[in-house]
Amino acid sequence: MQRHFNTEGQCESDIHYMVRLDDRLKQIKEAYVDAGKYFAINRGRQYGKTTTLFALEEYLRADYLVVHLDFQELSSAEFRDEFIFARAFAEIFLEAFENIDVENMEEVTSPITSLLKEAEAFSLRKLFTQISAICKNAPRPIVMMIDEVDSAGNNQVFIDFLALLRRYYLDRRRKAIFRSVILAGVYDIKNLKKKLRPEEEHQYNSPWNISAEFDVKMEFSAEQIQAMLQEYEEDNQTGMNVETTAGEIYGYTAGYPYLVSAICKLLDEKLPNMEGFADKRKIWAREGITEAVKMILNARMPLFDSMTKQLDTYKDLRGVIREMLYQGKRIPFSPAEESISLGLMFGFLKAEEGQIIVANRIFEMWLMNMFIAEEAVKSEAFWQGECDRNQFVKNKKLDMDLVLTKFVAYFNEIYGEKDAKFVEEYGRKFFLLYLKPIINGTGNYYMEAQTRDAKRTDVIVDYLGEQFIVELKIWHGSEYNERGEQQLVEYLEYYHKEKGYMLSFNFNQKKEVGVKEIKVGCKTIVEAVV
Repeated sequence: MQRHFNTEGQCESDIHYMVRLDDRLKQIKEAYVDAGKYFAINRGRQYGKTTTLFALEEYLRADYLVVHLDFQELSSAEFRDEFIFARAFAEIFLEAFENIDVENMEEVTSPITSLLKEAEAFSLRKLFTQISAICKNAPRPIVMMIDEVDSAGNNQVFIDFLALLRRYYLDRRRKAIFRSVILAGVYDIKNLKKKLRPEEEHQYNSPWNISAEFDVKMEFSAEQIQAMLQEYEEDNQTGMNVETTAGEIYGYTAGYPYLVSAICKLLDEKLPNMEGFADKRKIWAREGITEAVKMILNARMPLFDSMTKQLDTYKDLRGVIREMLYQGKRIPFSPAEESISLGLMFGFLKAEEGQIIVANRIFEMWLMNMFIAEEAVKSEAFWQGECDRNQFVKNKKLDMDLVLTKFVAYFNEIYGEKDAKFVEEYGRKFFLLYLKPIINGTGNYYMEAQTRDAKRTDVIVDYLGEQFIVELKIWHGSEYNERGEQQLVEYLEYYHKEKGYMLSFNFNQKKEVGVKEIKVGCKTIVEAVV
């Protein structure tokens, strides 16, 4: 069977192109399972948790009996009380042993089998007594994995289950229990309290404070993506520059597993049927990747639906992200800040050099598109861009000089008399709203995380394979402006561009409004001042 890229469910190396997990599995086994740790793998949606669990199950088989459960097998009714849950858990626990190759299976599992036959209802305490008996008599130590554990997170009975698991862990020298327990889901166990109704919080008491911190990278590195693409290239002979293509994909995804696979799947299956992509080398290069990203941003995906739901639920998190994107606000990392903690847990945000940033470029583009779509109906800047859009594209080339010229004229006419605070807070947002309808459907833009702060933000505009670097900044004097010019030159060098753009929001009453072209070294900068 020809291997392919997979975005539905777990990946398997014999039928899918996938990043090799050997190093990750070795690290988990040695640092956590062999050490007898209980831990949780909490990552955002479609982050490769299930694929990792199935691969780890196979990896551990030689040394352990692995009981692999999925809480999605249980209905909400089976979490109604501890007696119903205890029986349902015993049943799926017993079923999991059917996938384990062990001698005298019936004898090993007899404590649970007998319990199910002899009692219609039994308590969690009785359940754990029988599980302990199985762990004591098993020929090898038992590792228990539970996937989709947060599907049980809004049930007090599950909190009680964790509390008993904790009790046995602390008493494991006297009572046999699992060698290691691995819980996987989006919600961190310590955040389960957020999902409980107030009247159900009586037994919270941090039942999972025995959990070891899981410090294994789940995102893919550029090198891992490159190794996967090398396998694909050996099979398909596209002529791609594997290292460059891997770097481009990593640049958009920051290694988010689902997004990496989604881009590759589109390049492999969709783009060859599209006009302009007959050459495979073109598909597996910047132009093809840009087109694949555009398709992802325009698609209805469960990952984005989940993001929408969480942002609608947690308004403070939504507000933090808006400030970061629209105002260039730099937010220091603090795990004690609830909105930041949630953003990290859901995978929307990540910590980098002590600051919080959006987790990857695709998320940032999608979030910007969502915020702009929400404001478009009432935004004069958006509709002005819509009215002006036909002026800016000639022979499929975007005239960015004219875009800045028209925006300066529009902004000064409508907002020229606004106070400095208003301009500083909303100026960049207005430019992004103005620019969106001009490139919509054909191009995209994103903000470079490395340069974003309250004073300057670099916007990278992709339009039909051409890139424009536009620095948006707040005016803080001539000396600061000259430093900004030099920084833009350095950035143009990085992107191998000869021309860049600078839009300054200047509060000086004697400012010189307009657009001019200057030379800084061998680079050309178009400076616009409003």
